[in-house]
Amino acid sequence: MEDLLRFAKDAIVHYVQARPESADTLEGIHHWWIQWPGAAESMAVTLAALEQLERDGLMQGVRVGNRDIWRRRRPDPQSAG
Repeated sequence: MEDLLRFAKDAIVHYVQARPESADTLEGIHHWWIQWPGAAESMAVTLAALEQLERDGLMQGVRVGNRDIWRRRRPDPQSAG
């Protein structure tokens, strides 16, 4: 499980480094951002990777309407200046 989690985290980080303005749902990230070597793993692996990256300050989940969207963490406008 740890190897899968590392694989997913690395894929997500690589994706947002190449496309900094990207944002997607858990499902979109799972199916489009991560190029699984075989059949796609459980979506729980992708969610765990996103949650870890959020704790690390690299990603953030944002509620948009009735969906959760994940994106690269952006500076908090409240803390600027």
